[in-house]
Amino acid sequence: MRILVPAFLGCALCAAGFAAKGKPVRVLLWSEQTEPREVYPHGISGALEEHFKTVPGFRTATATLADDDAGVSDAALDNADVLVWFGHRKHRDVPDAAVERIVRHVREKGMGFVALHSSHFSKPLKALLDATGAWSSYVNTGDPERIWVVLPEHPIAKGLRDFTIPKTEIYTEPFQLPEPEAVVLEGTWPSGHRSRECLTWTVGKGRLVYIRAGHEQYPIFFMSEMRQLAANAVQWAAGRTAAPRNLKRREAGPPATASGPYKKTSQ
Repeated sequence: MRILVPAFLGCALCAAGFAAKGKPVRVLLWSEQTEPREVYPHGISGALEEHFKTVPGFRTATATLADDDAGVSDAALDNADVLVWFGHRKHRDVPDAAVERIVRHVREKGMGFVALHSSHFSKPLKALLDATGAWSSYVNTGDPERIWVVLPEHPIAKGLRDFTIPKTEIYTEPFQLPEPEAVVLEGTWPSGHRSRECLTWTVGKGRLVYIRAGHEQYPIFFMSEMRQLAANAVQWAAGRTAAPRNLKRREAGPPATASGPYKKTSQ
């Protein structure tokens, strides 16, 4: 069930977020640490922490599945304004009790949650959005993807222009999640597919962001644009920024000429 926030409560939450601007944004970066070490020596969490340490006002910590309480004890979550999550091969190994703690901290305490790439299948994201999190296909083609900023006035898009990821994995629509509040970025592929790349929701008292790009076989989270995107997403998920009302969509990039599961004949 999607948890919606009444307008008056949403305003109150925004006010609380703006009041906290002077406080550091406490970011807990979680990864199962299955990323190839030749690409991410310290995991995707380590790659992002490297950048976040240069962002004024960010205070970081990292956690892994191998830590006590799967790295997400109540104490750890109490010290996090935002949990950034990367999972891939070990979704099923995340204990249900850990998922329940995360869901409670987001819905009841207002912790933000930023899910990266294959975390669309993570237990926390599926529980928070009550959805399967499935795309129609996943194919590691290694093709370039062009990223288009379609909501340039959204704070998650701050400092970003259209850019290209040289090599990545294609996910194809439809994406089985509730209708998002905002789609900030979209991506296009040589195959003619077009996908939503950065989506946002409000879940209870918390905010959730899903960023599709980021396949662990490629150094995507060392790209300046992706690091900026992740930092902006954290700021928004922490309630430190707010999107203007009636955001104007920018029509950018070619329309989709292919849909459904990726096939070699799509190219």
